[in-house]
Amino acid sequence: MGRCQCCNQTAVTISNAIGFCADCLRDRFDQVWPEVKKVHDRTRRVNNLPLDPPRSEPGRLCPLCSRECRLAEGETGYCGLRRIEAGTIKGGRPHEGNLSCYFDPLPTNCVADFVCPAGANGGYPAYSYSPGPEYGYKNLAVFYQACSFNCLFCQNHHYRDLTRSKRRLPARDLARIVDDRTACICYFGGDPTPQVLHALKAAALARRRFPGRVLRICWETNGSAQEPWLGLMGRISLDSGGCVKFDLKAWDDRIHQALCGVSNRQTLANFRKMAAHIPLRPDPPFLIASTLMVPGYVDEEEVAAIASFLAELNPSIPYSLLAFHPTFYLKDLPPTSWKHARRCREAALKAGLDRIHLGNQHLLDDYY
Repeated sequence: MGRCQCCNQTAVTISNAIGFCADCLRDRFDQVWPEVKKVHDRTRRVNNLPLDPPRSEPGRLCPLCSRECRLAEGETGYCGLRRIEAGTIKGGRPHEGNLSCYFDPLPTNCVADFVCPAGANGGYPAYSYSPGPEYGYKNLAVFYQACSFNCLFCQNHHYRDLTRSKRRLPARDLARIVDDRTACICYFGGDPTPQVLHALKAAALARRRFPGRVLRICWETNGSAQEPWLGLMGRISLDSGGCVKFDLKAWDDRIHQALCGVSNRQTLANFRKMAAHIPLRPDPPFLIASTLMVPGYVDEEEVAAIASFLAELNPSIPYSLLAFHPTFYLKDLPPTSWKHARRCREAALKAGLDRIHLGNQHLLDDYY
């Protein structure tokens, strides 16, 4: 049972790690944020990550993500990967991939599985090997070991222990792993944004090796990429039949900052920008949104607001509502319940979306 340090409310859906309930985060953010910021700082010290984006003057601007780190000699960016050495920004360049990768047989447990060519109908024959799920083919899953957010509920938090790994895989070597049964490459993590230069290069090289055949390029991202990289990510997915999957973690910026340590303004602006390209390739869907239903914080109010935003852009945008599993710094929250999931789904339907999916249903519980 958690207790809010502000209003003294107690509930199983209040995390003692955060220290505050969602209402106090929304209504008294300026008062409670300094304490929540201390929580994020503690989580970053464990992995020797910068507590804030560096703003050194003079310094070199890292142009990749919305953190806009300005780095002096020897400094490391918020992602823990990008750094200045001898006046040059290093880390995440095409020959410096900090990642792990593996093959997943298709169809696989992908956020977009319910609408993408790998797991559903659509895109055949231009973007798919079969009119249904691509049995017999595989996905090259590329897990980048760095991130531009600091999510307290991160489901893949082990990347933080590997961000400073000395092991590197050049883009050309990643591209060579692709074989004639590889139907798609999916970049995730962490997040691909701090290493987008590497990802784009590897994708281009892999497609060049297999001209004229299906090889979709997909992204699972927090949506923090800057231009021109955001546009290049979208273009290679559009051309290849792949998709861009944005994890919209919360709607209210105060809730987002409490959960993720950063603002969501750039993510929402980037999603709006990407949505303008949906008519260029409606089948298979180009842009997909997902939200992790974190008990007590990402409730039907948050989901309804996100769904209304999506429906305003295009009601056909696929939206996947994902079950939360207690992990990382939010181990004291319960799993997402079926009641919570149904309320969120109803809120998204009421907002006017056509394609809503409940993902990770095996994690759903009736705990509360």
